[in-house]
Amino acid sequence: VQLQASGGGLVQAGGSLRLSCAVSGRTISSYAMGWFRQAPGKEREFVATINWNGVSTSYSDSVKGRFTISRDRAKNTVYLQMNSLIPEDTAVYYCAADRAFYSGSSYDEYDFWGQGTQVTVSS
Repeated sequence: VQLQASGGGLVQAGGSLRLSCAVSGRTISSYAMGWFRQAPGKEREFVATINWNGVSTSYSDSVKGRFTISRDRAKNTVYLQMNSLIPEDTAVYYCAADRAFYSGSSYDEYDFWGQGTQVTVSS
């Protein structure tokens, strides 16, 4: 399973970005998916997760109400819509796949990881 994250870039505070995570190698229709991020000098932190059929989602408190995770099972792709961005959102964003139907906020729960995409929010 290969995960390819894209869509990062430089944006001003208050702006929006949409990250994509395209998966190849096998279908992820039965996998839970997640997004994590890691800022310089900090540990990787949970951002959002979505269950296998897209019905259930969960977010960290820091992004709740601003970010939306979604998935297109036909395209084998997961998205992270990020609105009202703030400088504190600056980080490398990683997508991850868990072979379970549901997943959580722990790094250890996920089985496969993408390479990351840089998001920089200027003030």
